[in-house]
Amino acid sequence: LPGLQVVVIALALEVSVGKTNTVTALNSSNVLLPCTFTTCIGFLDLVFTWYFNSTELIYQGKIKSKASEPTMVTSNPRVEFVGSTTGKDNNISIVLTNVEFSDAGKYTCHVKNPKEKNAQHNATIFLTVVQKSKCDNTVTLIIVGVVGGLIGLLILFMLIKRVVLFIIKKTQDGK
Repeated sequence: LPGLQVVVIALALEVSVGKTNTVTALNSSNVLLPCTFTTCIGFLDLVFTWYFNSTELIYQGKIKSKASEPTMVTSNPRVEFVGSTTGKDNNISIVLTNVEFSDAGKYTCHVKNPKEKNAQHNATIFLTVVQKSKCDNTVTLIIVGVVGGLIGLLILFMLIKRVVLFIIKKTQDGK
């Protein structure tokens, strides 16, 4: 049909947690859970939500527009928002403070953009919590002690040799 044009609008909301979707944290430390989003047509009243193990809401924020920073809607006291959306990256990362073994699991960063006909997308990151390992230095201390002792004996032997050679030379000079 002449004059008929088909317009295709590609909704391109993407959410990413970076190159790897696994993070390991030491027990009692703080851990960054990264998340960024991209959209081709911008955003208005965008809502982002972080979930733990798919059901527990741990942080929710809202971003009015590209010119404004996110505002917190709901938050867990151990979750701190560290992202920024007024710069180049639409960073909606959080930090989980004082990590415990029970914090290990699946964290989902979910984004809903009303400007893209309420397009929704999410990305998942898996957190593993490990205990700080205590290093046993006994073998290292034994090796260092033996090597140090051998070096000390070598220096002592060289010193005794010098003294003996000095005494021999003095006695020969006296005769």
